[in-house]
Amino acid sequence: MTDPIHVDTRSGYDRWATIYDEELNPLVLLEEPVVRAWVGEPKDLRVADVGCGTGRHAIWLATAGASVDAYDFSGGMLDKAGKKLADHQVRLHEHALPDPIPAEDATFDVTLLALVADHLEDVESAFRELRRVTRPGGQVLFTVLHPAMNLLGLTARFTDPDSGKEVRVAAHQHTYADYVMGALNADLLLEELVERKADQALVAKTPRAEKYLEWPLLLAMRLRRVDDRQSI
Repeated sequence: MTDPIHVDTRSGYDRWATIYDEELNPLVLLEEPVVRAWVGEPKDLRVADVGCGTGRHAIWLATAGASVDAYDFSGGMLDKAGKKLADHQVRLHEHALPDPIPAEDATFDVTLLALVADHLEDVESAFRELRRVTRPGGQVLFTVLHPAMNLLGLTARFTDPDSGKEVRVAAHQHTYADYVMGALNADLLLEELVERKADQALVAKTPRAEKYLEWPLLLAMRLRRVDDRQSI
């Protein structure tokens, strides 16, 4: 087996964009039903999809009637998203956390950070910015590769279709506590936390999941901006 190629986050996702939607990524398959259940009925919601990638969440949200602003720092991902979303009213923005999100305070009903946080050095600052742009009472939905995967040496990676080599994208090994305390220290209310592991049902959808069987792959949190804690 040849040695993997290690790349920075931006160039890694630029390269990954060409095949991202065609992969049966087990983490994505676990994550999307959780996000959809938490969002509920998207019609008339104002949604921020921060780290939108190829627009996999933005497209179903917009199709269901949400008003969506989608943000990413990868030109390759934004290009792919733009083509997919050409017939949808989604506003695409080039942006990278922890830089301020180009939106006014308390703009969004739902703010989504999906499968991004392991690429961020300062998780708490990211949560503070997500909170800022979320309206009081609104949801912040967070998903990430489960920190248990650090024990297997697993980080974001893909197989380059041209060379056949494994490409590993730069990431930080945050702990479970880093994510939970980052959200709490940013004054977000934790309403629900879920973990999803690889099981036989997932393996039936994508054989890639078999190597992670019975290991937790997904960590997700449903958070809320509550400004007056006495009203809880």
